[in-house]
Amino acid sequence: MFNHPLIDRYASKEMVEVFSEERKFKTWRELWIALAEGEKMLGLPITDEQIEEMKRAKDILNLDRARELERELKHDVMAHINAYGELCPKAKPIIHLGATSCYVTDNTDIILMRDALGIIKKRMVNLMQTMKEKALEYKELPCLGHTHLQPAQPVTLGKRICLWLNDLVIDFKNVEFVESNIKFRGVKGTTGTQDSFLKLFNGDEEKVKRLDEFVAKKFGFEESFIITGQTYTRKQDFMIAQALVGIASTCHKIGLDIRVLMANREVEEPWGEKQVGSSAMPYKKNPMKSERMCSLARYAMTLLDSFSYTHALQFFERTLDDSAIRRITIPELFMCIDAVLILADNIIGGLKINKKVIEKRLNEELPFIAIEEILMKAVKLGGDRQKLHEKLRRYAYMAYENVIEGKNNNLLELIAEDPEFMLSKEEIIELLKHHRFIGRSASQVEEFIEKEVNPIIEKHKSLLGEREIVRV
Repeated sequence: MFNHPLIDRYASKEMVEVFSEERKFKTWRELWIALAEGEKMLGLPITDEQIEEMKRAKDILNLDRARELERELKHDVMAHINAYGELCPKAKPIIHLGATSCYVTDNTDIILMRDALGIIKKRMVNLMQTMKEKALEYKELPCLGHTHLQPAQPVTLGKRICLWLNDLVIDFKNVEFVESNIKFRGVKGTTGTQDSFLKLFNGDEEKVKRLDEFVAKKFGFEESFIITGQTYTRKQDFMIAQALVGIASTCHKIGLDIRVLMANREVEEPWGEKQVGSSAMPYKKNPMKSERMCSLARYAMTLLDSFSYTHALQFFERTLDDSAIRRITIPELFMCIDAVLILADNIIGGLKINKKVIEKRLNEELPFIAIEEILMKAVKLGGDRQKLHEKLRRYAYMAYENVIEGKNNNLLELIAEDPEFMLSKEEIIELLKHHRFIGRSASQVEEFIEKEVNPIIEKHKSLLGEREIVRV
């Protein structure tokens, strides 16, 4: 039997439970109970005894019987209506009264995605707190910057972490926006016209609207869609998926950066005492968590196409080709993002910073990076800017040839030996102090955290502290 890796290895039990069969089918039954309660309240001949019978049987999930019925009926909702009805025979005649299958399937999907987004937000807030702490700790630690994946002007490690954190803040705002705009499908009938309910209430539109509102509020939704077909618009699924895929993109970039930094020995992932890096090379410390995070994030990013196609290919009021694929993609996307955020928090929280390696790499490149500083100083002492610029260009290329041949970078010596620069080696070295090149990095970290990060963490501080471990 195939065991899904997202369930068995990567996602949290909390997230897996949201998309479990038990949660799904209990929610179907809760929706049927709410529908019956609303219909009774509005005057339909449904008794308290029938509703109480439904409530007593709600958690008795005779799933084997439902599967048996589905093999006969080839219809999952009808199979579960009958299986539920066998447990509450007095209520059986009024279960699902006036509703279409999407009353339970679509509304349940919305409820589960809403609940799963709550878990994602919790993971994000905790990750932001972890990244904030690391950024502040290393806000003044200079490290080699990179543009085009080539050495560039220094930054600080804390500033670099804030680059990652800035993307996560954007993602969080997108998640909050999507969450605040999720609408319930509600009680809409076969093609969304509510015709069946209008007939049940003898043409009383006000009662139909009240029933829709009653069920929506019962499940914590202030609004349901006014307009639907048989299904709610799959544009809502796409918008949720976009927000989640944004998180995947952010975490993939973080993982990729960390993998490069590990290749340079500047940082190391958290490493278990007995952890094995390679079955063949015992010395290896591979970035296996970052690689796994990138792998899961990449898969999540590929799922966005599925959500856009599912929306685009819905004919008129609905087609059933959205059903099978949504059973797969919705749980998989949420479980992927759950796993990715758990990994990100674990990696960044336990990141080992090799300060000596960072300093060594910076020192190797600083002579090149500091050329403009040296040029300006020499010109201030009376040198000819254009003439010195040409000399620096030639000396830099000479030093670069030394470096690629495995020799030391001798750029400083070449400059110090040239009397036209009027600078001793000691004076040049003074120009190469790391703090001279990091600009406002440290204060940018503080400003960003104060204005962008702290307000989010403070608003959602009740979500802090509950962290999942990486399972493998």
